[in-house]
Amino acid sequence: MVDRNATQRRTRRKPKPLDRTRLRDLALAYVARFATSAGKLESYLKRKLRERGWEDEGDPGIDALVADFADKGYVDDRGYGKMKAGGLLSRGYGARRVDETLRAAGIDEGLRSELAPGEREAREAALALARRRRFGPFSTPPEDETGEMRHKRNEKQLAAMVRAGHTFAHAQAILSAADEAALEEWLEEADLWD
Repeated sequence: MVDRNATQRRTRRKPKPLDRTRLRDLALAYVARFATSAGKLESYLKRKLRERGWEDEGDPGIDALVADFADKGYVDDRGYGKMKAGGLLSRGYGARRVDETLRAAGIDEGLRSELAPGEREAREAALALARRRRFGPFSTPPEDETGEMRHKRNEKQLAAMVRAGHTFAHAQAILSAADEAALEEWLEEADLWD
């Protein structure tokens, strides 16, 4: 008879502490598998050091390793930031959410401000979210909807758009639009801002 608890009793083998070679191999495997920023690579390596320990003499030299990878092009903050910002905007997230995500990835403030969406991009992202979530003129409210129900629905939609990183003004413009044609005009007005 098979003992069902046999696999639970097995102890997991503790990984070996890191040395320079293992640390570099971990870093190479990470950048080969994931598009990443220098900040994310650094935090990954620091976490691995905490988990496994260090057996070599001296400092692990994480900063130098990350700088070396950046010099070789294995890590590109600008490319990563463009990719991440573009992906978030296309999914309907706003400028604030893009900035928060890039900050969490360790992208410096100057590059974050360069990658921040312009007015037209921000409006396009807000429209993408409204279409996807069926907000504002893209929704089909129930026929028996009362004024109070409409007000609550608008409040929830407004809150969802603000949580997604859009400005209050953009969210309000979309939710108060009469129809899709009005939103297209609103989008075209963005060219005057840029």
